[in-house]
Amino acid sequence: QVQLEESGGGLVQAGGSLRLSCAASGRTFSNYAMGWFRQAPGKERESGAAISRGGATYYADSVKGRFTISRDNAKNTVYLQMNSLKPEDTAVYYCAAKRTIWENNWYKTWAEYDYWGQGTQVTVSS
Repeated sequence: QVQLEESGGGLVQAGGSLRLSCAASGRTFSNYAMGWFRQAPGKERESGAAISRGGATYYADSVKGRFTISRDNAKNTVYLQMNSLKPEDTAVYYCAAKRTIWENNWYKTWAEYDYWGQGTQVTVSS
């Protein structure tokens, strides 16, 4: 069992930045690929970014060039640095963990993940 807790959400003006953190506990963090997803009101959950055990990354087109995912295995934490935020980035952001033996694989669909956090709200005002 892995417990995930997101933090760092909040209200920011368009063009601003936020850094989300997701702290993991319960198992060996380095055995998990990680992902960030988001869900806006009335919309389906969508992928934002993902990172493999070895640090390979994936970004959805909607966030590419603005968001950066990273991980610190010593701190059992994955981050999402969000720059140049837009009102359409407003959503609840969730981190997810998938246990995998593959060091370089990332996973971009939420159904592939095993564990989820409770989410953190990000609101971008225009």
